[in-house]
Amino acid sequence: MRICVYGAGSTDTKSKYIDESYRLGEEIAKRGHSLVFGGGSTGVMGAVSKGAIDNNGKVLGIAPEWMEKFEGICRECDEFIYTESMEERKNLFLENSDAFIIAPGGIGTLDEFFEIIVLKKLKRHDKKIIVFNMFDYYDPMFEMIEFMMEEGVVRAIKDKNTFKIADTMERIFEILEDE
Repeated sequence: MRICVYGAGSTDTKSKYIDESYRLGEEIAKRGHSLVFGGGSTGVMGAVSKGAIDNNGKVLGIAPEWMEKFEGICRECDEFIYTESMEERKNLFLENSDAFIIAPGGIGTLDEFFEIIVLKKLKRHDKKIIVFNMFDYYDPMFEMIEFMMEEGVVRAIKDKNTFKIADTMERIFEILEDE
């Protein structure tokens, strides 16, 4: 299975997220899956790719050429696709992935997450989406989504068919491999 992981590229990311993200990449590789990601060498993205690479996993990085000005690029990928734009990058994530895991991240990660949800709601794909809520990172976002639904400005998106929430590594792979 080709698993796309969205996550922070920030060099300021706390070590607990880095360590758990490394374990995620490690687990992806050990289970025989391949990683698709944003191509960065820092933060959550860098940790996931390093975990996969260190365990002989297949890794595809996708990023605009100009992204290197903002963060390091992972040079150890099996394949790297350079794009002209972020839009092209997100389209290639969708095209080259069978499932999505949203790890802790910032504005860019939220952009990718919400776009992949919208595309699923609009029936542009039917791939699994899992929010990896390590250390309760996304709890405030879930509260905001609940509030938006209560106010009637967002249709229900937290249902079993749109995305699932996993607080543990074990739960991620139960969802991916068993459900």
